[in-house]
Amino acid sequence: MRNNEYTISPSDLFHALSHDTRLRLVLLLTEHGRLCVCQLQHAVDEDQPSISRHLAILRKAGLIVGERRAQWVDYQLAPHLPAWVHQVLEPTLAAAREQSPFREDRLRLVHMDDRPDITCPS
Repeated sequence: MRNNEYTISPSDLFHALSHDTRLRLVLLLTEHGRLCVCQLQHAVDEDQPSISRHLAILRKAGLIVGERRAQWVDYQLAPHLPAWVHQVLEPTLAAAREQSPFREDRLRLVHMDDRPDITCPS
């Protein structure tokens, strides 16, 4: 977020979502609410450094927020995103839900062994 404001320009939103992995992460958070890094990493099947880099870009853009609990960090969409951002994300999720790679991301997450109910164990 810039200057602690809860605003994001359309240009910043689309720039942040312009990488396939970042779009996939945001759509997972849009659908599931709160997920920990281990769940996001498992769902998109990428290594932890790559996921962390993409999450940092999304945090800097103001799209997501993280909450540290012990060694885990839980992420969710920023709570004060403008309504128009949700009006972009919801239909995008609906359109992408059954298309590759989003469908596979969802299936990996749902079938994750020892998946915590909401967040990773503390």
